[in-house]
Amino acid sequence: MRITVVLSTYQQPEWLEKALWGYVRQQMRGFELIVADDGSTEDTARVVEKYGDAPGMELRHVWQEDDGFRKCRILNKAVAVAAGDYLVFSDGDCIPRADFLAAHAALARPRRFLSGGYVKLSEEASRRIDRASVDSGRAFSARRLGQGGLRSLRGAAKLQVPDWARPAADFAATTRATWNGHNSSAWRRDLLAVNGFDERMAYGGEDRELGLRLEHMGVRGLQVRYRALCVHLEHGRSYVNAEALAKNRAIRRETRAKRATWTPFGIAPSGPSARS
Repeated sequence: MRITVVLSTYQQPEWLEKALWGYVRQQMRGFELIVADDGSTEDTARVVEKYGDAPGMELRHVWQEDDGFRKCRILNKAVAVAAGDYLVFSDGDCIPRADFLAAHAALARPRRFLSGGYVKLSEEASRRIDRASVDSGRAFSARRLGQGGLRSLRGAAKLQVPDWARPAADFAATTRATWNGHNSSAWRRDLLAVNGFDERMAYGGEDRELGLRLEHMGVRGLQVRYRALCVHLEHGRSYVNAEALAKNRAIRRETRAKRATWTPFGIAPSGPSARS
């Protein structure tokens, strides 16, 4: 099975570079990584170019013009051109632990999508992370991050679970296995079968809506939040607005009520309305 990572980004070249350090250090080699860019400037393109020859991964840059928050559209573009048959999704402000892709690959199952976890860092800790801390693994150590480095005690607990205990921790987790944009994976054929992301949606729950359609199709979530982990760098979110959040909630309610599997606002320009 060939892995493609789809990494969304917008105007955060410094954070994107930190994320790419994590992919350079992956235990798994030979994967494709697509930077799905929602209209960033040349600063982001220069970061991608800088790591274009990094060993162990094939790096590609898929870009669209900046016209507001259109993450779902650029993600669909990335899915459409991905060479892998298994796709791992994360964001350009998330640094993966060294075993991140190996865990997704090992846990992939037919008729399943994987729901991974993340640990939120403080802004101070986010800026303090350097290449050496990613290479050595200190960026994933609660003790090394120091007091104030994590935004919650729960995050510290996630980082402290030893390798052997992670399967049991995932089994015991009470949180639902939802599709999370920062850390989820699925077979490309399943994503195409639901027509990808709904491009009407802006920020706020747009990832969960895709997960609902997968579940309605019989592709159920599997909890891997301890086994597949990344750390999330803190940043502002100027693109959040109440109108978009309300619209997204309405779309999710409709998806749930109709048990929809297909969106006509996805990868294919039109589709069989009978599947909705």
